[in-house]
Amino acid sequence: MPIYQVMTFQFMTFVLQGKIIPPDVIYQYNNFYLCIENINHTEEMTLQQLRYITAIDEYRHFGQAAEACGLTQSTLSLMVKKLEEELDVRLFDRDSHPVAPTEIGRKVIDRAKVVLYNVEQIAEMTRSEIESLSGPLRIALISTVAPVLIPGMFKHIGTHYPSLSLQAEEMLTDSIKDKLQKAEIDMGILAGPVQDTDLLEIPLYHERFLAFVSPRHPAHALSSITPAALSRYPLWIIRDGVRQLDPKELKGGDFTYERYFEGGRVGILIQIVNDNGGITILPETHAGLILYSQQECLRPIVDPVPTRTISLVVRSDFIHEARLNAVVEAVRHIIPGHLLDSVARNGKLVL
Repeated sequence: MPIYQVMTFQFMTFVLQGKIIPPDVIYQYNNFYLCIENINHTEEMTLQQLRYITAIDEYRHFGQAAEACGLTQSTLSLMVKKLEEELDVRLFDRDSHPVAPTEIGRKVIDRAKVVLYNVEQIAEMTRSEIESLSGPLRIALISTVAPVLIPGMFKHIGTHYPSLSLQAEEMLTDSIKDKLQKAEIDMGILAGPVQDTDLLEIPLYHERFLAFVSPRHPAHALSSITPAALSRYPLWIIRDGVRQLDPKELKGGDFTYERYFEGGRVGILIQIVNDNGGITILPETHAGLILYSQQECLRPIVDPVPTRTISLVVRSDFIHEARLNAVVEAVRHIIPGHLLDSVARNGKLVL
């Protein structure tokens, strides 16, 4: 809103750029006159405002969000109110405890996170490789992969890339994909195929499945087990809680590992079999995590051999090439070479 210094006139009517400005839109302050040409003028939203609303969504408390943003609570509230007025919507239900986004607020915040992620991508393009290997690295892994990779990843990245702050979390596959879409995490490690055109999938390794059979179970006498034979026995699973899967629940042998085992630790199932008898299934890479005395309970599954591919997944617009290679390098040092996919085995990846 432009400010004009003018001479005092007997009649408070002014001509500005050929237009007559009536007295009711001119305000005097110390010989300055403020001319309001557009009462409904609104400012454009800023990246900082988007950061503020994502902070409130994260902390669900205006005071804590303000502290994280380096503002007073009143300033943060004012900035958010301005954005709400500009958009003509309520972004947060302030009567809710804790504070929660409204339905439209949830959509705006999700989009804001993607915008802020893309802004960071632009900044990343101008950084050197050394600079890009610093700061937080947020990775989500499915629970049947986490025990195998997380300890070694912290060791490798902490040793070779100490400026990277690894933040690893277990999640379900759908949650990983959703958080990648919303740019709330940098990478996901899960069982492929992902089948999402908005995500880039990089195969890391391939592994078989093994049966873990109690010594008290009849199948323990077998040197190997076929899927057909396996389907005749109740199977300990973790899906919607720990339970035994009745073979009658399978329609025409419709069995996939991720369908019945995602969402719980394999170690729990091994302990259940040890204490209660029965059979469970575990990925090949978990064989090295169980006690040597329990190795004799493992049986290969044959005819056919069930396998899965574990992939590193990022957004299709991901450009942190150095970080990507740091993670692949860590996996290369954890997983036996004969299980690695050629993409992960053969050196540096180029996006």
